[in-house]
Amino acid sequence: MIDVWDPFLRIAHWTLAITVFGAWLTRHSAGRLHEWLGYTALVILIGRVLWGGIGPHHARFSTFVLSAAETMGYARQVLAREEPRHVGHNPLGAWMIVALIIAILLVIATGWLYTTETYWGVEWVARLHDGLSNFLFLLVALHIAGVAYSSLRHRENLVGAMVHGRKRTPAEGDHGQSV
Repeated sequence: MIDVWDPFLRIAHWTLAITVFGAWLTRHSAGRLHEWLGYTALVILIGRVLWGGIGPHHARFSTFVLSAAETMGYARQVLAREEPRHVGHNPLGAWMIVALIIAILLVIATGWLYTTETYWGVEWVARLHDGLSNFLFLLVALHIAGVAYSSLRHRENLVGAMVHGRKRTPAEGDHGQSV
């Protein structure tokens, strides 16, 4: 086993997941908890984006976000069930991270906008915030499906790896290439 996901990355991942889920649960409640969950998510995202530039190898976006052409090639391999196992993020997972970060930031921005004096009670802002929230949860569902697929396909507990930070080395039972 090798260390892949560092403690900051794992803590940021799970606290962001809990925070976003908490914000979803409190979306119709009175009080400021929903807003504070949004601000908390923003702080976590800022930390994650910074860590994506300065963190360890597997945390850095530059090491796992590939070009569109390379990602489409990987997608074709997935469809053919010939994709290699990746010790870090696979190309589709990498772009899902980018999509989730952008979606969460847009939900936070529209939520904040709705609290300003200018946009308080403005219907299109409320609808945009709700629509983006729904889109975010579609992405979350796709993310979970991708994790489940990769876990089953490569016989690897990715949820466990995101808890303890370790994954098996390429030589430990791989049936294909590991990147």
